[in-house]
Amino acid sequence: MVVSNKWDDYKEDSERAYAVKKKILDEMFWEDLEYALSFTLPIYSVIRAADTDRPSLHLVYEWWESMIQDVKKAIFKKERKQLDEDSVFWNAVHSILTSRWSKSNTPLHCMAHSLNPRYYSSEWLEEEGNRKSPHQDLEITRERKKCIMKYFPNQDERREVNVEYSNFSLCLEDFGSVDAIHDRFILEPLRWWAVHGSSAPKLQALAFKLLGQPSSSSCCERNWSTYKFIHSAVRNKIVPQRAEDLVFVHTNLRLLSRKSAAYKEGPYHMWDFGGDKFDSLDEINIGRLEFKDLSLDEPELEAVVFDGADENETGDDGIDM
Repeated sequence: MVVSNKWDDYKEDSERAYAVKKKILDEMFWEDLEYALSFTLPIYSVIRAADTDRPSLHLVYEWWESMIQDVKKAIFKKERKQLDEDSVFWNAVHSILTSRWSKSNTPLHCMAHSLNPRYYSSEWLEEEGNRKSPHQDLEITRERKKCIMKYFPNQDERREVNVEYSNFSLCLEDFGSVDAIHDRFILEPLRWWAVHGSSAPKLQALAFKLLGQPSSSSCCERNWSTYKFIHSAVRNKIVPQRAEDLVFVHTNLRLLSRKSAAYKEGPYHMWDFGGDKFDSLDEINIGRLEFKDLSLDEPELEAVVFDGADENETGDDGIDM
C-alpha cells in the first residue's frame, strides 16, 4: 500500500503519512512485531481454548504450565539466553501473568487436574522429561487438600476420600487392573471414571461434577444480557446493588420456572431450552444449557422486573431515568 503512487497523493496529513510509510518499510518494526506475537500467542491461545462451553476445568492447570514455558522460550530465544539465565523482561512478564493467574485460579482447578487420569499415565509423563503426576506436585497437592477439606468437613468422610484418592493415584486395588491403567491415556476423563471409578464412590461423584465443568465466561455473558434489559439509557439511575439483585432474582426465576407444570405449556418455554438434555457423554451434551433471547413483551415479566422501582430512581414526571 505505502509503495503505491497513490500513497504519495495522500495530502490530508503528509507528515503522518510519511511516518507511517517509514515505519512499515522498516525491517526492525516487523521483527519486533513478530517477537511480540511469538510470546503473546500462547497467552491468547489459552484464553481462546478456555472460553468455550466444552468441559475444560480439568485442563486449565496444564494449559497454564505449558503457556508459561512457551512464553519463556520465546523471550529467551529472542534474547539468545539459556532458560536458566536471568532476564529482566521475562521477570516482568512472569510477574504480570502470575498476578493474573492468582486472581482467577481456585483450588478447584488443581482438584480437577488431580482427578484427570491422563496425568498419571506413563505416556503423558514421558512426553516431556520434567512432568510430574499431580500427587507428586507440591502446589497441586496443597490446593487439592484445601478443596477436599471444604467438600468433606467430616474427618472420617475425608479420610475415606483420601484413601480413595491414594488408590486412584497409585493404581491400587481395582484401579490397578490392566484396562484401568491402559485407558488412562486413551479415554476421556469423564468416561474413564464412569467405567473404572465405581470402587471410589465419593471421588467418582466429585469427578463427575468437576470433569464435566466448562471454564468459560458464557455464564457471565448471559447475566450481562439480562443486565442490559434492567439498566438502560432510560433507566440509568438504578444503583449497582439493586441491579445486581434484580439480575439474581431474574436468573433464579428462570431456573425455578423449569420445575413448574406450565413450563412447556405457558410463556415460560421461551426462557430457555435444552437445559436438561443429556442424551450421551458427548462434549456437545455435557453441561449443555442454551438460552433464548428474553423478550420484554411479557407483561408478567415486566411487572416482576421493573414495576418495583424506588421513588428516587424515577424523574419528577414519574418516568424511570
